[in-house]
Amino acid sequence: MTENELRVVIVDDEEPARAVLREYLSALPGVRIVAECANGFEAVKAAAELKPDVLLLDIQMPKLDGFEVLELIERDIEVVFVTAYDSFAIRAFEVHAADYLLKPFGPERLSQALQRARERACRKDRPHSDLIAAARARKKPVDRVLIREGARVHVIQANDIDYIQAQDDYACIRAKGREHLKQESMATLEDVLDPRQFVRIHRGYILNVDRLARIELYAKDSRLAILKDGAKLPISRSGYARLRPLLR
Repeated sequence: MTENELRVVIVDDEEPARAVLREYLSALPGVRIVAECANGFEAVKAAAELKPDVLLLDIQMPKLDGFEVLELIERDIEVVFVTAYDSFAIRAFEVHAADYLLKPFGPERLSQALQRARERACRKDRPHSDLIAAARARKKPVDRVLIREGARVHVIQANDIDYIQAQDDYACIRAKGREHLKQESMATLEDVLDPRQFVRIHRGYILNVDRLARIELYAKDSRLAILKDGAKLPISRSGYARLRPLLR
């Protein structure tokens, strides 16, 4: 962010709503619209490529909602949520957004929100890890996992996941014969996936039980999960204890 200019991206699936924001923003000094997005995928792409200072982000959108966009964007972009539903207001504060705007709102209220975003950006003290954790606190279990690769977003249905393997600071998600890296802890993924279907069979593996063909004894107290595609995954003693109730 330059000292005198705030670079803004508008994200809303409704053109009339984007038009209102365009009109209000055009009258504000020191503000430049760098992109307009009609859905969450476009928003993630714009955030990655343009590095704006602020997203004016609608919450209810098809494909990706505002909270999912928040999960995928860079940590140094401020977010002002824009919504027609006041039930989202508390949630907006829970994810530590700079502000939220309840439709309909006037230009003065928008100006106030942008000023707050500008001040927060200058402080650079936003707890991004807390923000992301709160953004992911959607209704659990999740039925899909979002993975960002550059400006692209992959949406993987939970039922399509075969297993997840820990790889340093990443989790390697195996689904439909492909591998996707997500910067996520195994503990977090274990927490959001359905425990009736996904089991932490080893500190380095989460298994979709639907893919299990059989279990083989490998050594004393050591077992292998043999998947339907022939893959072999280690099962720890504690992992086997978690897995057994699901095999009955």
